[in-house]
Amino acid sequence: MSVIPIALTIAGSDSGGGAGIQADLKSFHAFGVFGTSAITAITVQNTLGVTGVHPIPIDVVQAQIRAVATDLPPAACKTGMLATAALVRAVAESIREHHLPNYVLDPVMVATSGDRLLDADAERTIVEELIPLATLVTPNLDEAAILVGAPVEDEPAMRRAAEALVEMGAKAALLKGGHLRADELVDVLFDGREWHTWRRPKLATRNTHGTGCTLSAAAAAGLAHGRPLARAVEDALEYVQRAIAAAPGFGGGHGPLNHMVAGPGL
Repeated sequence: MSVIPIALTIAGSDSGGGAGIQADLKSFHAFGVFGTSAITAITVQNTLGVTGVHPIPIDVVQAQIRAVATDLPPAACKTGMLATAALVRAVAESIREHHLPNYVLDPVMVATSGDRLLDADAERTIVEELIPLATLVTPNLDEAAILVGAPVEDEPAMRRAAEALVEMGAKAALLKGGHLRADELVDVLFDGREWHTWRRPKLATRNTHGTGCTLSAAAAAGLAHGRPLARAVEDALEYVQRAIAAAPGFGGGHGPLNHMVAGPGL
């Protein structure tokens, strides 16, 4: 019997089930990966937006990571919503302490609905503490602009931002172009040596809740399987595209994806 890889997600809980821990675990499952979790916050949200956030005590977050790392060592991990600078520092400390491999950093700052999910003072802490640990960082255009301190509104700016993030210490950066004002999606990956660019038709849909969580979790799942980085990213992009196309249409706002579509390569 083949060994099932383990992955860890460190993120917030979405009561609506479309993003955060819930999306991550569904994505891990779709890729044939056993999912474990450390919950950083309980959010009160649905497809219409976020109406409440209850942070988990930092020592409890670290204890969750320790419990997983010491008994169910993950082959890859990812972070999502971290909310405060103190929590960012604590998670970085845990990643270093437990030597967590194949770390995918989804710098969650703003929800699809526009709700702010990260304290402003945590932004610099992400740059200083988490980016240097990341195998892959996966910002959208708004998040990339915050991280690099410059507008990111077109493909040349995406490439400049990717280079800047690698210079900050990330092993690779995936710039997600879903917010580009264009008829196609453009995603750019830079690993310090090589560039990879993917272009896909943009889907006309409101069902985009949890796309960033899903993509980063799917990439982590691919890395947990031992796939090369570019292959893991390509599989993740394909999975998200199909999950959006097959979205069930739930809710009155930004609906969730259909995480039950099969992950590529299985």
